Amino acid sequence: MDITSRYSLIIDTVADLAEKKHARPAAPVVVQPTLRSVIADASPLPQKTLFLGIAEDGLPVLLNFSDSIAGPILITGDRTSGKTSLLKIIARAAGLIHSPSKVKYAVITQHPTEWINLQNNQNNVGVYTTQDDTAQELLQSLVTWAHNNKNEVQTILLLIDDIEVMTKLDQKSEQNFRWLLLRGPSRRIWPITTLNASRAQNIPAWLGFFRTRLFGFIRNSLDSQLVTGQSDKLLNDLTAGSQFTMLEGKTWLTFWAPLLD
Repeated sequence: MDITSRYSLIIDTVADLAEKKHARPAAPVVVQPTLRSVIADASPLPQKTLFLGIAEDGLPVLLNFSDSIAGPILITGDRTSGKTSLLKIIARAAGLIHSPSKVKYAVITQHPTEWINLQNNQNNVGVYTTQDDTAQELLQSLVTWAHNNKNEVQTILLLIDDIEVMTKLDQKSEQNFRWLLLRGPSRRIWPITTLNASRAQNIPAWLGFFRTRLFGFIRNSLDSQLVTGQSDKLLNDLTAGSQFTMLEGKTWLTFWAPLLD
C-alpha cells in the first residue's frame, strides 16, 4: 500500500469515528405492558373512574365520571396516532374494572369489523355502523334513557370513532347528538369521540363541545394549534400509536396507552 492509499484510509477512519462521536444516541425502546397487567397491578382502582392510560411515573391516568365538569372527551391526532386503539382500550378497561350493572358502552363506527374482539364483552351493548339507521335509533334511545334515569346507578359510554361522520346525520339525529354532548355527562352518558386532526378545520364549531381533549401525534403545527388552541404547543414529538398528552389546568400530562390483550 503506497502512502497515498494509507493517508486515504486514515482520513476515512477519522471521519467514521467523528460521525459515531456526534451521532445521536438511539432512542430508547419502550416496552408497553398489557392492559390486563396494568389493571391488575393498579387494582383496586377507585370506583366511578375511567381508565385512560399510564402516566410517565407509572401511575394510571383516570377520569372521574361522577363529576360531569370534564364534559365529553375528544381523542384527536393524525391518522396513525392510535386514536381508535385508545378508544378500544377505554372500552376494554371499562369491562375489566366495572360490572355491566355499573358501566356499559356502545360503539358507533364506520368500521365495525375493527371491534369484533370486543363484541362479546358483557359491558358492550352493541356496535353500530354510522351508515345504519340503528345508530340513529341508539342516539334517540340514549336521550330518552337520560331523561328517565334519575334513580339509575349505571353509566353508559358512547364511543364514537370519527365525530366528523356524526355531523352529517339527519336533523333529528344531529339534535340528539348535540344534546348528548351538552347534557350527557351530567346524566351518566359520556360521549368519547375520535377526530383526525387534519379534518378539524372542517368542523371547528364542534370542537367547542369538548373541554377534555386527549392528543396523539400530530405532525402539522397548524393542526396542533387548531385542536389545542395554543400556538406554541407542538405534538410531533409524541410516539405515534401509543403516546398521548392532555392539558390539566396549565400542566401537560403525557401518558402511554398499554397493549390491548
